[in-house]
Amino acid sequence: MELAPGLHRVGNDLVAAYLIEGEGGLTLIDAGISGQYSDLLHELAEMGREVADIRGVILTHGDSDHIGYAERLRRDHGIPVYIGEADAARARGEESTHPSWGKTRFGATVRFLWYTMRKGGLRTTYLTEVTPVHDGEVLDLPGSPRIVALPGHSAGSIAIVVPSLDAVFVGDALTTRHVLTGKRGPQPAPFTDDPDVARQSHAKLASIDATWVLPGHGTPWNRGTRELAAELAAADAA
Repeated sequence: MELAPGLHRVGNDLVAAYLIEGEGGLTLIDAGISGQYSDLLHELAEMGREVADIRGVILTHGDSDHIGYAERLRRDHGIPVYIGEADAARARGEESTHPSWGKTRFGATVRFLWYTMRKGGLRTTYLTEVTPVHDGEVLDLPGSPRIVALPGHSAGSIAIVVPSLDAVFVGDALTTRHVLTGKRGPQPAPFTDDPDVARQSHAKLASIDATWVLPGHGTPWNRGTRELAAELAAADAA
């Protein structure tokens, strides 16, 4: 789905990845779950592009519903994969955490679990090689993406700022549609390792000047980071 010129979503409100179209090709933000590879191919075809146009994959963090087909792209096409250094071991399957699920609603939770199962989300292919990135680093990839550390959901969670698109990609630093309750609007994401640190990262979003905020789960937000940070602060307080 084209959200704006040069900005495309792969997937849906349940699990999403994004394509950045820039000089020299494409940058992929996150890699969903394994069965969404066909969604990636479909979106590329709609753009008149192919996998060979992807110059790099940036993972917002190392959870299984974000690394889905990243190793396939790296292994079969030689596409480098970047991730926050503190999440590199998680993406390689060497570390894992088991945070609380928090609140759930039966219908929303079943829908999310059924979708992930149907799309191969229970069969995780971990990365064998990743390139660590750090806060403030600007990568030599289409869109000149800049890394911003947003720990909390995981120790190595990052946001990716792309000024040319007026956009920031936030992974699970927040959600605009809670996959376990169905509640909509900016709010903390489920399965967060350290909620207190995540709240500090939410406040940090206000310092990032971008119209588009693209989460890994939920509807893309296009009302600016400052308004989103204010709604998040209210959600955190509640």
